[in-house]
Amino acid sequence: MNAPWKPGLAGNRDPFAAFICDETALDVLRPVVIELGWAPEKCAKGGLRNAVQSLSIAASPAILMVDLSESGDPLNDINALAEVCEPGTVVIAIGQVNDVRLYRDLLASGIHDYLLKPLTAGQVRDCLNQAQAVFAAPRHSEGEAAKAHVSVAVVGTRGGVGASTLATSLAWLFSDGKRPTALLDLDVHFGTGALSLDLEPGRGLTDAIENPSRIDGLFIERAMIRANDNLAILSAEAPINSPLMTDGSAFVQLQEEFRSAFETTVVDLPRNMLINFPHLLADVNVMALVTEMTLASARDTIRILSWLKANAPGVNPLVIANKVQTGVAEISKADFEASIERKINFLIPYDQKAAVNAAKLGQTFADANRSSKAGGAMRDISKAILAAGEDSAAEDGETGNSSLLGKFDFKSLLGKKSKGKAVSAGAE
Repeated sequence: MNAPWKPGLAGNRDPFAAFICDETALDVLRPVVIELGWAPEKCAKGGLRNAVQSLSIAASPAILMVDLSESGDPLNDINALAEVCEPGTVVIAIGQVNDVRLYRDLLASGIHDYLLKPLTAGQVRDCLNQAQAVFAAPRHSEGEAAKAHVSVAVVGTRGGVGASTLATSLAWLFSDGKRPTALLDLDVHFGTGALSLDLEPGRGLTDAIENPSRIDGLFIERAMIRANDNLAILSAEAPINSPLMTDGSAFVQLQEEFRSAFETTVVDLPRNMLINFPHLLADVNVMALVTEMTLASARDTIRILSWLKANAPGVNPLVIANKVQTGVAEISKADFEASIERKINFLIPYDQKAAVNAAKLGQTFADANRSSKAGGAMRDISKAILAAGEDSAAEDGETGNSSLLGKFDFKSLLGKKSKGKAVSAGAE
């Protein structure tokens, strides 16, 4: 409802509508509406249920006032209203229950304000003026310096090299550095992003794939699951008897929304998704290419680097060798680098005990093993990615979020509680 306002949406929408239960409140509201230059006939008799019915077949207005006086369960009814409201709608609720807990819950659900009956003309006028000011507010990037958005795709050369482990650790490290971060796990059927954080993945990602047209600021707010104050995740455990039916447009739209609502995006990108949807790298600054010191990984590192050079030359690749064991590698470091014709940027030592510890704690590898050598290597990688990503964004002339979605309250998004915890979490 109170999703960030997008220019152009107002052209086909009424500026105001109200659904009020009693004539007394309507008598107070109509003169104020006329004073503000709106049509008084947009003040209709009927409460929230009538609003849901009407808006299910018509475009929602820019500002919507609904009466909760006849609602037995205001919070659930507000959720029903959100299903039919278009993004950008500012909702003002009125009611007769003077309960601070209800007030706070309504604001947390996305309501702009809650007015208590009996209404007064001054109270209504002030509230509507504040609602109008939402649209006139300056963009987040106007008049203030904003951090450049950094987007990193984590790709494994082979299954089991630890790309997902690194992706979740990087996302946690960015969030631990106070950067609002989104983690997008694109292994739709077998993703472990939520599992690594001891969370249930929810249906957000599968809903996005099935209905790309629904993706907007409000959808992001509802679909993503909170991991901590600065980290939200979009993951899935789609039924394995359901093939992935998409042209990839949903993923691109998700990345676009993330660029506006977060400072950092981490995409856990399986190799098959890279092949099927190459446009996923269009806005990516850095690719963390995770490999092992094996013959097969060397071959696939060469192939992916070659593909990247031809299809996404603007992406800065970092070659990261994971699970490195001195003296037992299938290929030596020197031979590996000679075969791929470039240096390995980072080495992450093999640490089975640390991986088991992370799984037992239900935490990311970097979080559970902050003092280990492997955890330290991941921290160094995160710093290098931020530096490379910010340099790349600066070269592109990007100085911050250019969308009005930059006004999105990230902490409000993350305030939504996840649906539950996973029963157990295992190592990837």
